[in-house]
Amino acid sequence: MTQYTTSKDGTKIAYSKTGKGEPLVLVDGAFCHRNFGANEKLPQYLASHFMVYSYDRRGRADSNEILPYSVEKEYEDLQAVINEAGGNAYVYGISSGAALVLEAANYGVKIRKMALYEAPYIIDDSRKPLPDKYFETLSNLIKEKKNGKAIEYFFKAGIGLPSFVVLLIRLMPAWKKMKQLAPTLIYDNKILGDTGSGKPFSKEKWKNATMSALVISGSKSEKWSQNCMKHLATVLPNAKHYTLIGQTHIVNPKVLAAVLINFFNS
Repeated sequence: MTQYTTSKDGTKIAYSKTGKGEPLVLVDGAFCHRNFGANEKLPQYLASHFMVYSYDRRGRADSNEILPYSVEKEYEDLQAVINEAGGNAYVYGISSGAALVLEAANYGVKIRKMALYEAPYIIDDSRKPLPDKYFETLSNLIKEKKNGKAIEYFFKAGIGLPSFVVLLIRLMPAWKKMKQLAPTLIYDNKILGDTGSGKPFSKEKWKNATMSALVISGSKSEKWSQNCMKHLATVLPNAKHYTLIGQTHIVNPKVLAAVLINFFNS
C-alpha cells in the first residue's frame, strides 16, 4: 500500500513498507523507483528480517517535487522517510542511489548503518573520466526534451557502455519508462558531483559519515567499478569492502539480500 510523507520543502514522498523488525530503507539509482528497477524485488527477500521501506525519489512515479531542485532536498526526503521509520534506520543504496546515501550520511541524515552497491565513481585510469562539459551536454538535451538522446549520452559517456549495448537497451520494453524518468538524470549527476574525474578521494571527503558501512561490488562488474568500490572502503571512516561473487551491476536481489541481512544484523 502506498503511503506518503512530507519532506521539508513540502514535497510529497510516496513510500511502501513491508516486513517486520528493525527499519531498513532502500534507495534507488537512475531511472528507478519502488515498482521499477534494481530494488523492486529486494523487499521480498528482506521482509522476514526487517521492516523494509521503499520510496519514490522526488520527481519519480508517485512522488511529486517542488522546484528548484537541490541535492540537499534529496537528503531531506530520505530523512523524511527515516522519520516515518522512527527517526533512525539502516539504509541501502545502489548505483547513484548509493552515492545519495553516502552524501546524505555525510550531511547528517540519521543512518545507523549503510550498505552501498557500486556507486558509479571513477577514481583511476581503468576507464576514461567523464568528458568535459558532460553535465552541460546532458542538461541541454533534457532542457530540449530530447530524452532519448539524453539517455543514450548518459549510457555512452556517463557509464561507458558500447553503442551496440545502448541500441539493445533502446529495444527493451523498459525504454519507454526510462524516457519518462530521463529528467531525473540531472538530479543523479548533481549528487555525483565531481566523482567522475578519475582521481582518488581524500579521507576528508566523507569524514562525517562515521557509521559502519559495507561497500559492495560484483566480481563480474567492470574493473573500474570494482576499483572504485575497493578504494571507497579505504577512505570512509568505518567501512569494509565485500565482493559479491558472480554478480554484475545488475545484481541478483536474492544473492544481495543474504549479504545485507548478515551485515545489518551483525
